[in-house]
Amino acid sequence: MKNIFTIALLAVTPLAYSQQNYNIVLIVADDLGYGDLGPYGVKDIKTPNLDKLAAEGVRFTNYYANAPECSPSRTALLTGRYQQRVGGLECAIGLNDVGRYPEALELSNRNEIGLPVEFNAIPSILKAKDYNTAIIGKWHLGGKEKFRPNVQGFDYSIGPLGGGVDYFHHTEPKGMFIGIEMEGNPDFYRNGLPHRRENYYMTHLITDESVNWLNIQNETKPFFLYLPYTAPHTPYQGPDDYRPVQLTSKEFGIGNREIYVKMIESLDNGIGKILAKIEEKGLTENTIIIFTSDNGPTKMGTTGLLSGNKSELFEGGIRVPLIIKWPGKIKPGQVSDQMAIGMDITASIANIIGVVPPKKLDGIDIIGHVVSGNKDIPRTLFWRFKRGNGIIKAVRDNNMKYIEETNKKGTTEFVFDLQTDIGEKNNLADKNMGELNRLRKLVENWEADVRPERYDFYREFQ
Repeated sequence: MKNIFTIALLAVTPLAYSQQNYNIVLIVADDLGYGDLGPYGVKDIKTPNLDKLAAEGVRFTNYYANAPECSPSRTALLTGRYQQRVGGLECAIGLNDVGRYPEALELSNRNEIGLPVEFNAIPSILKAKDYNTAIIGKWHLGGKEKFRPNVQGFDYSIGPLGGGVDYFHHTEPKGMFIGIEMEGNPDFYRNGLPHRRENYYMTHLITDESVNWLNIQNETKPFFLYLPYTAPHTPYQGPDDYRPVQLTSKEFGIGNREIYVKMIESLDNGIGKILAKIEEKGLTENTIIIFTSDNGPTKMGTTGLLSGNKSELFEGGIRVPLIIKWPGKIKPGQVSDQMAIGMDITASIANIIGVVPPKKLDGIDIIGHVVSGNKDIPRTLFWRFKRGNGIIKAVRDNNMKYIEETNKKGTTEFVFDLQTDIGEKNNLADKNMGELNRLRKLVENWEADVRPERYDFYREFQ
């Protein structure tokens, strides 16, 4: 049956690229807000390198993360599909690999919480074209050995496996943290094995490792660098905030805007060094640079005119920056209002290098859409976020958006017209029951389509 999902996929005709294998650098900030960069209107943060990247490429205004938290967003990015199809990854994996909602908890009890190799599309399609691959930065898709990056198709991996670590000691929180007693253990791995780099500011470490890895790349073999920085995720620590004792759990969420600004400026500075190394190697013209964020910010960040923050499905929790530079293909200084989402990046990479992924993707070639210069197309995008016994669902159908929040207090529904109400201030749910019912039905049909594929106990939770 042809439905809205297949229609969306067919809406963009794949662009025929040359047989040249382009280098790809995918940079993902952590908890960076839609309004936290110069090109998106921030006033108190200086981001000259990302400003320049936007001036040399395209900046998207309607780009979304697939989720308002780390693990689900990264799942969709690497699989090119709605994360719901994997199962157990609809909110950030908890400390000690503990699931945070019923299905995820059941998986963690079975030691199965993480991204299975067979779902991970990006490494598999790149290896089909003999790319050198690396992940330098945060993983957060399962700490068990069978889920680690080094078994997922990455030739080189270094960084923390979990959600957030002390920027200098690379340790988890110490003490009671979100209901779990933590010992403050190290969380930093190189090619799947514990690795210590004490007293090395994490943002600088990720940058320097990336520069070193790029330095050994050359024109004879294409490369893919997945660069998921930890900044500006908690704990709030700037490059000058070193202290000899690691942070306790109580200190992980303490900070201020001044520190937050320094974290983002350090991130921007690191990106500048990476771009400079690519230029020095003479690889700029053959390298695609993609920059985005995994989800919206904490309340420390900036969302511009958008409402909501991380862990919410209001615009501020899921609408994030996306900047892409592709010399000779994407005209400099473009601004695209095309609706796009994280899993589109995977579909774009697959089409650019000419490989059909083993599993059918849910995204579209958004890069090809910009290169072609075609008019923007209507789309329908979906979200579902789970935490504990609470569930938040959403759909954006062109300019109309529906949110359903269910918790122990009951269910609340929202309908917004984003064309006239970008800040989601005017709830139309009671004023337009026809639109409410239409959008709710879209979500119901989507949920039936994206049921998890990897475990048979899912029906217990319906």
